[in-house]
Amino acid sequence: MNQLSKRREPFAFMLYLAMISSGLLFFFLLIVFITKEARNQDIPVKIPGVFWFSTLVIIASSLTLQGANKAFKEERFRTYRLNISLTLLTGILFIVLQGFGWRKLLNAGITMSNNTGGMFIYVLSGLHILHTLGGIIALISANKDAFQRMEYIDSYVYSVNPPNQLKIKLISIYWHFVDVLWVILFLFLLYHAS
Repeated sequence: MNQLSKRREPFAFMLYLAMISSGLLFFFLLIVFITKEARNQDIPVKIPGVFWFSTLVIIASSLTLQGANKAFKEERFRTYRLNISLTLLTGILFIVLQGFGWRKLLNAGITMSNNTGGMFIYVLSGLHILHTLGGIIALISANKDAFQRMEYIDSYVYSVNPPNQLKIKLISIYWHFVDVLWVILFLFLLYHAS
C-alpha cells in the first residue's frame, strides 16, 4: 500500500506546481494593476454587490468540503455524499453568481474597453472562474464515485484504497486553493473599490 502511495506522489507534486504557477499569474496581474494605478493615480473599481454573496458561497463550499473529508475518514458515507454534493452545488452557484456580477457590470455600461477597473475585474474573475471549473470537474468525478457506491461495504472498500484517498485529498487541496485565491482577489478589489 505504501508503494502505491509513493508512486502517486507525482500527482501531488504536479498539483502544487500548477497552483504555484496559477498563484504567480494572479500575482503578476495584481502587480500590473498596482503599477497602472501608480502611473494613473486612480483606477476606479466598482464591485458588483453580488460578489459579496458569491464570496460567502465559495467559503461555504470549503466548509462543506471539510465536512466531506471528515465524514470520509470517519466512514460516515451518507454524510460524505451529502457534503460532497453540497460542495459541488455551491461551486456551481459561485460561478452563476459571478456571471450575475458580470451582467450587472455590463448593465452599468462597464466593459473591458471603456473602464480599466472593469477590465481588471473581468480578467481576474474570469481567470478565477476557469480555475473554479477545473475544481468543478474534479468534484463531479468525486460525486460520481460517491453515488456509484451506495452500499456501506462498497463505500468502505473505496475509502481504504490509497489512490482514492489521494484523489479526495488532492481535490480538497485544489478547492481550498481556489477558495483562498478568490478571497484574496476579492479583498484586493475591495481595497481598490471606489
